[in-house]
Amino acid sequence: MAETRKIAVVTGAGAGIGRAVSLALLGVGYSVLLAGRSRKSLQETLDLAGENSANARVIPTDVSNSTAVKALFDKVKSEFGRLDLLFNNAGIGAPPVPPDELALDVWESVVNTNLNGSFYCARAAFGLMRHQRPMGGRIINNGSISAHVPRPYSIAYSATKHAITGLTKCLSLDGRPFDIACGQIDIGNAETPMTSVMKKGVPQANLTMAPEPVMDVSNVASAILYMDSLSLDANVQFMTIMATKMPFIGRG
Repeated sequence: MAETRKIAVVTGAGAGIGRAVSLALLGVGYSVLLAGRSRKSLQETLDLAGENSANARVIPTDVSNSTAVKALFDKVKSEFGRLDLLFNNAGIGAPPVPPDELALDVWESVVNTNLNGSFYCARAAFGLMRHQRPMGGRIINNGSISAHVPRPYSIAYSATKHAITGLTKCLSLDGRPFDIACGQIDIGNAETPMTSVMKKGVPQANLTMAPEPVMDVSNVASAILYMDSLSLDANVQFMTIMATKMPFIGRG
């Protein structure tokens, strides 16, 4: 019988948002390639999939390495022959310091992962989607609230997330002739290990410290499922999903 499952690649699948989205996709019948730097973390995601784990593949991948990204998407092509969804999610932050104190190697690491890595993955996915038959697919980029409004001392993370918005717009425009839809999800305060500090207190625009509300990460997974439930003649171009009471509207 021909493969009828939708095929998805999720980067940063070993924890947090990437893990939650991967498990949700597996739960509704996708085959998912779990990409991330840590094989151990990816294996933990696979174990959490339970009976759905047979439809997942662990592919350790450093998205900042273009050779590793090529190998990931070569695996997609050789094993499945097509790709329906890329969730471009992998990203890292940097220490909260003034711009002149941010080490150049840290800046480069954030840019290489968040921006270059997203482009490498989108480039490879676009190539598969453009040439496969039937043609087309969907790319969803993780933009973040920081694609709109920065936090104090976040120049590397915020600059790359603003750049993701440009990447999303270009992919959306260039994908039109090939039935490739590209959208962006901007997430505010989803509760993950990376954001656990928010409940204790994070810098505000006036440099005071204050705790911030968070939301269950399952809400993000539900949003991704909705965005990819649409036919390819429809697209959620930008979606902001955030903890209802977080200081985003009126931030600063």
